[in-house]
Amino acid sequence: MALVAAEGPLFAEVDMGADSSAATVRATVVQASTIFYDTPATLDKAERLLAEAAGYGSQLVVFPEAFVGGYPRGSNFGVSIGNRTPKGKEEFRKYHASAIDVPGPEVERLAGMAGKYKVYLVMGVIERDGYTLYCTVLFFDSQGRYLGKHRKLMPTALERIIWGFGDGSTIPVFETPIGKIGAAICWENKMPLLRTAMYAKGIEIYCAPTADSRDVWQASMTHIALEGGCFVLSANQFCRRKDYPPPPDYVFTDTEEDLNPESVVCAGGSVIISPSGTVLAGPNYDGEALITADLDLGEIARAKFDFDVVGHYSRPEVLSLIVRDHPATPVTFTSAPLKPEGPHK
Repeated sequence: MALVAAEGPLFAEVDMGADSSAATVRATVVQASTIFYDTPATLDKAERLLAEAAGYGSQLVVFPEAFVGGYPRGSNFGVSIGNRTPKGKEEFRKYHASAIDVPGPEVERLAGMAGKYKVYLVMGVIERDGYTLYCTVLFFDSQGRYLGKHRKLMPTALERIIWGFGDGSTIPVFETPIGKIGAAICWENKMPLLRTAMYAKGIEIYCAPTADSRDVWQASMTHIALEGGCFVLSANQFCRRKDYPPPPDYVFTDTEEDLNPESVVCAGGSVIISPSGTVLAGPNYDGEALITADLDLGEIARAKFDFDVVGHYSRPEVLSLIVRDHPATPVTFTSAPLKPEGPHK
């Protein structure tokens, strides 16, 4: 597959066998770094990237995991078993301050961007709910409406010391004029039962914001596209050491002395894959980029003819799944209704 570098995004030269009866959606995955500890500047950067993608005709734009709020790569927040240091607690305070409330003013600004540029927007954020943080994906339609969110069900390794756990109430798949859109974040994409729940909701455009830039990630993305008969759009940050605060304000544990400002600490690997397993654009490991492809939605039916994991290729009398999709709240007050989740502007 050839990639053509234009002035802006990377477009794949792929003949998808499109026909005039199937809709085509232009989609972009953004590969760019957070401006760490500076949420207003990160939102400004997001708008610049969104405007550029819209200028190339993109109808759907997907940002990486934790783009707003930041992915705290290399940090251990001063934690060892049985101990948390004062410096690590202050680091968490700053990280908490960079997170956003959902709903809140930053969500309103993101909704405004989606409406301004007439795109569907999938944005990775760090959500602040009181004093607990969640790794979350927010969804917006092209009219500037907030549709809802997905909270990461299972943070990985040390992520569990800073992020809470999502529940079954935030595994949405949104039916839109450009297809059924949902998301799973980073390694929760390896959870077969979560994927099955999303397939059962009819997902067609499967967004996979991530922080994993290893080559083996590509195998997972290709497998999901083939298994689900869906398009997979994986967006990762491309970061150098200089994109994070310098030491001693921010330290990459165990590797800081080996790094210089230009050292790559996350190499990207953002990619778009078709339901047949064809790589349509990417993976890109060269730097910040907009990675764009045209999605022939007719490809979904062609793939499902071969394999429909929750349809003609299922055996529910042998294997089945129950999803507990109610909110798992620690305290319930019988006199107070739950907060509405959306949609709203």
